[in-house]
Amino acid sequence: MRTTPRTVPWPAALLAALAGLLLTLLAPTTPAHAAPTGFRVQDGRLLEASGNDFVMRGVNHAHTWYADKLDSLDHIKAKGANTVRVVLSSGDRWTRNDTADVANVVAQCKRNRLICVLEVHDTTGYGEQSGAVALSRAADYWIEVRDALVGQEDYVVVNIGNEPHGNTDYARWTDDTKAAIQKLRAAGFDHTLMVDAPNWGQDWAFTMRDNAASVFAADPDANTVFSIHMYGVFDTAAEVSDYLNRFVAARLPIVVGEFGHEHSDGNPDEDAVLSVARQLGIGYLGWSWSGNGGGVEYLDMVENFDPGRMTDWGRRLFDGPDGIAATSEEAAVYRGGSGEDTTAPTAPGAPAASAVTSSSVTLAWGAATDAVGVTGYDVVRVTGGQETVAASASGTTATVSGLAAETSYTFAVYARDAAGNRSARSATVTVTTAPGPAAGSCSVGYRVTGEWPGGFQGEVVVRNTGSTAVDGWTLRWTFPAGQRITSLWGGTVTQSGAEVSVTAAPYTATIPPSGSVALGFTGTRQGTNSSPTVFLLNGAECSTA
Repeated sequence: MRTTPRTVPWPAALLAALAGLLLTLLAPTTPAHAAPTGFRVQDGRLLEASGNDFVMRGVNHAHTWYADKLDSLDHIKAKGANTVRVVLSSGDRWTRNDTADVANVVAQCKRNRLICVLEVHDTTGYGEQSGAVALSRAADYWIEVRDALVGQEDYVVVNIGNEPHGNTDYARWTDDTKAAIQKLRAAGFDHTLMVDAPNWGQDWAFTMRDNAASVFAADPDANTVFSIHMYGVFDTAAEVSDYLNRFVAARLPIVVGEFGHEHSDGNPDEDAVLSVARQLGIGYLGWSWSGNGGGVEYLDMVENFDPGRMTDWGRRLFDGPDGIAATSEEAAVYRGGSGEDTTAPTAPGAPAASAVTSSSVTLAWGAATDAVGVTGYDVVRVTGGQETVAASASGTTATVSGLAAETSYTFAVYARDAAGNRSARSATVTVTTAPGPAAGSCSVGYRVTGEWPGGFQGEVVVRNTGSTAVDGWTLRWTFPAGQRITSLWGGTVTQSGAEVSVTAAPYTATIPPSGSVALGFTGTRQGTNSSPTVFLLNGAECSTA
């Protein structure tokens, strides 16, 4: 994924239609090739070695930048995914993931019963972004770490390089991709290969779409899958449907290797991506689990790698219509054979509530047991006969947030094991949230004025919207993503965990009607840098500006 705006011209509809017709006419006949030993492509579909159709339902995980967060695979599996696309580096732009590390990633995918799509990120934006490397270099990297991949063809798809070619010299994509595929086949790779589109993955010039048939034919194993990334270029349902349907009509295998619910280059139609992918039986992999920076923090599915703090995007992808929970099916390679685990965990203990506020509650429950091992828990909100997933956790506690003040809620818990078996529901607990703070005559504006790896600078402007002066004040807020203030001017700060309290300095103590005071601060951050949403001035809630 690119984190800076893109130029995304869109060809005329007539040109698109003619190009699509050409693609259909060039639909490949399957050449003679070696029999794949694991995943294989047949008649435009991705099949497992068993012959079962496999439809990817999963997310991207930024392993190369967060090598200490491999426990995220547990959490991703617990939420229902069957696939994870893992970011690796060849060492040309970021710290190299060596053979031992790649082998460990594959082992952790298998332990969590996930299909592992491995990609090299150093190719991103080649020809336009400084430092990016060619697909030939990515192929060399795969050959260098081949020992970690041989024999894993049932479990691993090799995504040769992320978003090769930006918006410059992208016409080279076809020949570069063919050469990379053939280099890997000559080196003995029997895996299904995945190839990303150019134009930062979005193929607005239709280079991949119009040349996919010839690229597929260039693979002596006929075992290549195409990956389109859907961000701002795909901001209407018609564009999503047209692009994917052309591949299906041409019997060429396609997955949506990345997409989001927002982006700097436009607003993707994520509902259309999910709906069309379900209708066509096409795989999708949302970007990304956690750790986004550079202004695209809104693409995090959970805050600060905490599975109990799902974002709106995470809830949409996992639990919304046509999402992962509703459409994912575990790979047959993990379900087949005499060792298949069909026994569900025992029901968790009844949840108990604590730390009840006007908008959140913390729940704790007794652990479930399982013959193989419990991998996670789902907290559900029960309304009549309906259940809605409210939080997920790898342990026996979770905080449910975003609740309404002075409202009664009923919660229960399910346990989940590595095979996807779900327990019976626990007993329920009913909780009534606390009253919310009174509305105050104030508004608060919060903004990040600068940021850098591990740190940032911010500004808070407090405005008196009442008719009388504020004489002395304390402002409180809660950071949502582990941020900590290191210095502040305009007041005196104390911070306990995520809770921040600022008392006025002598020169900011008085705020006249329609007047304002500004606070500035520097702080540390852990990947994401989400803004606080609630500010209390002398105990009263301010509106946000």
